[in-house]
Amino acid sequence: MKIAVSATGPSLDDRVEPRFGRCPLFVIVDPQTLEYEAVSNPHAESVSGAGVQTAQWLADKQVGVVLTGNCGPNASQVLRQAGIEVVTGMYGTVREAVERYR
Repeated sequence: MKIAVSATGPSLDDRVEPRFGRCPLFVIVDPQTLEYEAVSNPHAESVSGAGVQTAQWLADKQVGVVLTGNCGPNASQVLRQAGIEVVTGMYGTVREAVERYR
């Protein structure tokens, strides 16, 4: 299972970005090994519907969990329909968020 964390930068030591749909990138982490990859959010600058588009994009990446500060209701619904767990209220570094989730 992969965990996608909305992030301000590309490493485990960067901060969790409080915005889901408009975050600049996601750090996708394997919670067992802490191996990760950073991927730019192609929908961060969308005029409208950034959250829903980002949710669909993450579903295509086959993540199992999203950790973020806040996620709107439409994006949350898309994620849940795709079988992705959504955990909001996350803060601190990406590493700390993943550890709290584990």
